[in-house]
Amino acid sequence: MRFEGDAFISYAHMDNVELIEGRKGWVANLHRALEVRLGQLLGKQPQIWRDPKLAGNDVLADTLMERVRRVVAMISVISPRYVKSEWTRKELSEFYRAAEQQGGTQVRDKARIFKVLKTPVPVDMHPPEVRSLLGYEFYKIDPETGRVRELDEVFGPEAQREFWIRLDDLAHDLCCVLEMLEGEEQRSATNPGETRCVFLAETSSDLREQREMIKRDLEQHGFTVLPAYTLPMIATDLEAQIKNDLARCVMSIHLVGKGYSIVPEGAVHSLVEIQNELAIERGTQGDFSRLLWIPVGLNVEDVRQRRVLDELRMDPRLQEGADLLETPIEDLRTVYQGRLQSQTEPKREATPARSSTASVQRLYLMYDSRDQDAVAPYADYLFEQKLEVIHPVFEGDEVELREYHEENLRVCDGALIFYGSVNECWLRRKLREIQKSAGFGRTKPPATVGVVLINTAPSSDDVWCPPAKKNQFRTHEALVISQLDGFSPTQFSSFLDRLTGGEGGRQPHAR
Repeated sequence: MRFEGDAFISYAHMDNVELIEGRKGWVANLHRALEVRLGQLLGKQPQIWRDPKLAGNDVLADTLMERVRRVVAMISVISPRYVKSEWTRKELSEFYRAAEQQGGTQVRDKARIFKVLKTPVPVDMHPPEVRSLLGYEFYKIDPETGRVRELDEVFGPEAQREFWIRLDDLAHDLCCVLEMLEGEEQRSATNPGETRCVFLAETSSDLREQREMIKRDLEQHGFTVLPAYTLPMIATDLEAQIKNDLARCVMSIHLVGKGYSIVPEGAVHSLVEIQNELAIERGTQGDFSRLLWIPVGLNVEDVRQRRVLDELRMDPRLQEGADLLETPIEDLRTVYQGRLQSQTEPKREATPARSSTASVQRLYLMYDSRDQDAVAPYADYLFEQKLEVIHPVFEGDEVELREYHEENLRVCDGALIFYGSVNECWLRRKLREIQKSAGFGRTKPPATVGVVLINTAPSSDDVWCPPAKKNQFRTHEALVISQLDGFSPTQFSSFLDRLTGGEGGRQPHAR
């Protein structure tokens, strides 16, 4: 099909009326800005046009509709007036009908219709042709007053900055569609069948900007981000669409914030929980990894969301191929970029250890910074047993600290977790991290794991655990070594036998 234009902007002319006399209207500014940015991305002048005046029953109406049918993409500027206008609805339906005859309304996972949301309109009032499409929100809602502020320079520099961020997203996506339809080489892959997909889970409104940032980053690295369309809010339809999307993806990323997300009709759990559970199910099929991210220092007032967060932190299914991060978002980007890159690289056989160090067992000690003095005699004793004792590091760049921790989980032969000035939640999380060490590239057999109960000075904070409660701790995932009455080396015999291949240590607990 030979097209005669790149994009047509369909809008209600009331939305282009100047707010300040002498300045251009909102749609005119959108048109100019999009033309400039798209031209920079394409490396050539794009052909974007719009009807400068309402044609209605004008003699030019037929000519206008013919041009609408011959453009690559349509940009619908949704507003209360747009959804009430017969003329704009006609433009949209004519383009949609023509696109279906030209091979379809989407190219791969990109729709040829772009929904620009100038002003909020209930989804059920959107024209049916765009109802399922994800929109580009060119407005902000004041969290205190609930008032809508359109992204326009008249509302200040912050609104203008947000306008250009949304405009850049629109320009990148439009550029992608134009390049695909014109047969130009794609940045993501030369073979459309090899396009890699990432499921970026829908989240609560407080993390919308972070989600958009990650979406832009993934797309700029050549990944297709799903879901590409608005998720249905009926439970059965929702689960079917999410499962279809996840089946195409190599990774899912879940941002969990302070707000309790919407509960779909017919469901008992929130959207955030449903997406995570279906991603866990997808992970059992292999070739898939799952990342969950919680902002640092998150203050949650909603008791329902506090429950969700607690369950995620304690979830025993956070093992191979899954990870829960409570870090700055830059760390999340580092992790998912590294994993996605490793998934595309050919796997290499592990290099055999040199004979001079083959007999040395590496023991990783995991403890809180407040317990360094209490752990010292244990570290000295274990080193005397010819073990290479590895300590945690508490100061430095957060990314480097995390990489150091994951490297230790990859190479250690054994790990001892010290239950001192911490709570059980911290302890369980460390057990989960050891279990999912295969996801960090571990090729060794599973490490020998022990939990050392040590007595620490009482503390007024929420994490200190009294000795009586520690003494009740049980687990089938590690040897429990009680040192609540003080340092007793003999209690380590079972653990050391297991670590070094001795014959002792057949009891589930050494107390």
